[in-house]
Amino acid sequence: MHVADIGQGHPVVFCHGFPHTWFMWHRQLDALAAAGYRAIAPDLRGYGRTDIPADPAAYTNAAVIGDLLALLDDIDAERAVFVGLDFGAQLVWELSLRHPDRVTAAMVLNNPFAPRPPKAPSAFWTRAAERHFLHLSYFQEPGVADAELAADPRGFLARVYYSLSADYHYLDTWKNPPGIGYLDALPQAPALPWPWLSQPEFDTLAADFERTGFTGGLNWYRNLDHNWELTAAYADAKIEVPTFFLYGENDPDMEGFSGRDPLATLRANVTDLREVVEVPHAGHLVQLEQTDAVNTFLLSSLKSLDL
Repeated sequence: MHVADIGQGHPVVFCHGFPHTWFMWHRQLDALAAAGYRAIAPDLRGYGRTDIPADPAAYTNAAVIGDLLALLDDIDAERAVFVGLDFGAQLVWELSLRHPDRVTAAMVLNNPFAPRPPKAPSAFWTRAAERHFLHLSYFQEPGVADAELAADPRGFLARVYYSLSADYHYLDTWKNPPGIGYLDALPQAPALPWPWLSQPEFDTLAADFERTGFTGGLNWYRNLDHNWELTAAYADAKIEVPTFFLYGENDPDMEGFSGRDPLATLRANVTDLREVVEVPHAGHLVQLEQTDAVNTFLLSSLKSLDL
């Protein structure tokens, strides 16, 4: 496992999503280290300079949570604050359910907690994918998305980062018909630099995926049903660790689906929810789009814990 590790003090572990690496958090690492915390951001399993197992079954949440617990053991830390976004948010939620004794607090950006659904995730997306393009379905067949995205890593990353930002409405990709590729469904991105992402930052992110491709990250999607099967014991469990939640005003995960209010669901299932913050003019990549607001949120939340 490759780990970025700077500063001294109580450990704060940052968990990234797809298609990201540890570098998505570099602005937060510097801010927290300067404030007296040990800021740690691993390349999660399948990404960057961390090992990329060939077997898709190696990418369950349970397996990656094992990596995180081993990381804590390796640095001789009993507990840590965990920060997550996207798949990293799902990891932080499940880690908080499985091993609350190792979690000082959960700080989640976007991706609010919701209870385990009554059916496997594919039961919901398969029917939707018959009507329109849906990346969740498109990613399931091994080798298909892998080849498309690896053929143009920079083009894909620019399009997907832009589409998930406040500058675009990501769910417009659903207006495309089924049977097309992801690059055809995503909008053309404006030329870099953007107000919230510099050319050197993009180059750093792209370099890892140009080297590794995207199969490691795609295998996380291929375990969504398996993860559901492995969490039957937690179907009625609630998050009980101290929790802080921040979301971008324009994040697609906050729009609510099937009539569900994501914030109401969050509040009903997190027993120690200490703060909920909305960040205006931000989408899914809120830590880049509104860095100052996210850093202020993290630092104030950490200070309130009196570590």
